[in-house]
Amino acid sequence: MELRNTDTGASVFKSLDWATIVIYLILVIFGAISIYAASYDFDNASLFDLSEFSGKQILWIGLSLIIGTGILLIDYRIFKIYAYPIYICVLLLLLLTIFIAPDVKGSHSWIVMGPVSLQPAEFGKFATALALAKLFDSYNFSLNAKISNYFRALIIIFLPVIFILLQKETGSALVYISLIFVLYREGMNGLILFSILCAIVFFVIAVKFVEPLILGIPVGEFIVLSIILLIYCAMLLFYCKDMIVARNVIIGIIASAIIVYILSIFNIQINGIVYFLTVLAVSVVYTVIAMFRHKIDKYLVSIGFAIVSVLFLFSVNYVFGNVLEPHQQQRIKVALGIEENLRGAGYNVNQSKIAIGSGGAFGKGFLNGTQTKLKYVPEQHTDFIFCTIGEEEGFVGTTTVLLLYLALILRLIHIAERQRSPFERVYAYCVVSILIFHLAINVGMVIGLCPVIGIPLPFFSYGGSSLWGFTILLFILLRLDASRKERRD
Repeated sequence: MELRNTDTGASVFKSLDWATIVIYLILVIFGAISIYAASYDFDNASLFDLSEFSGKQILWIGLSLIIGTGILLIDYRIFKIYAYPIYICVLLLLLLTIFIAPDVKGSHSWIVMGPVSLQPAEFGKFATALALAKLFDSYNFSLNAKISNYFRALIIIFLPVIFILLQKETGSALVYISLIFVLYREGMNGLILFSILCAIVFFVIAVKFVEPLILGIPVGEFIVLSIILLIYCAMLLFYCKDMIVARNVIIGIIASAIIVYILSIFNIQINGIVYFLTVLAVSVVYTVIAMFRHKIDKYLVSIGFAIVSVLFLFSVNYVFGNVLEPHQQQRIKVALGIEENLRGAGYNVNQSKIAIGSGGAFGKGFLNGTQTKLKYVPEQHTDFIFCTIGEEEGFVGTTTVLLLYLALILRLIHIAERQRSPFERVYAYCVVSILIFHLAINVGMVIGLCPVIGIPLPFFSYGGSSLWGFTILLFILLRLDASRKERRD
């Protein structure tokens, strides 16, 4: 296919969303300054010293601007035409990384080339976003047209996840899960997203609340099984819109609970698992009998949700105890408040919270952070860069940074909504989803709301691979958006 770039360089730069670029520049500059503050010592090294983290980051920023400018000068159709080849090449690179990358803290995710190390997982994000956008731009493609379309989209998302997990880089792999929100934006049934959220809630409750025992089962399992029954009844009432069946199921559940209570008075104990499974089985059988009077699809969805939820609950203990690595279990326990372990997995988070809390409203001042200067917080120039802002700039500084990210995200959503073709729109929402996930998880783990999974703060954390990956991700979108007038013509 012959490509003739009818955009001149001047017209491309004239059509750029400069508000987004300004926010990007502010973030990367503030990031470099924060890295300097995090790694600063009493030798008074220069911000531009290439032997220091800040100097290297400024070098990465300069190279990122060159990469971004190069992307803006490329014909925008290149990204659509070569979306799948780019995706396949990155997949092969991810696969190759498993075998050639050295062991770095138990992970095989960095390719070392002399003085430079690259993490291919960071570049897989824009490649996966392009491939997913290309799929949705296929002729007459609709996510809900047939079930195979869901599988095609999920394969594109989960192939890089599998390769990254084989590199033992769990944090980077989880980022790709955020693309599920793009599928929801493009028509995925809301029940699927609801089921994912329920799975997260069930996992947290089952893991966190293991004592005391109720009816012979951990209180967490008791709570989750009760929630499953409650949701099942709500689906019958509001989703299936069958008040009679919902009423009878609720009456049956209440009656069975009363019977169990009466038996307990006479010291007759009923096993909680047996009780809940029996109640659920009776409710499902009754629903099956009753649903043949109506359209059965919604009833089957409700029954399927209840059964899968119970199976998921029973798998939680196995996954937590046998699939997750010990250090991952420890981080989850610390994040959920099950254990403190201030000398081990909880040390980073505890020191980070101390640093942020000590900053107060206006902070201790630039380069005056004691937690930072005394190196109490490990990895403070990378994953924990946000606590440097909190300590030195205080609540005002952290709020300003979060408002900058909010402005960037809202701007990108605006860009996404003004696109006229599925390719540009889906790619834009991929960018938004990835940025929101990174921001929420990074800030969440720094303040102790999320497990420490080692993902950087976009444009702020130290690292060339991260900065280049996010720059490519963002500037491809800016290039596609800049060409919207030409596509309309």
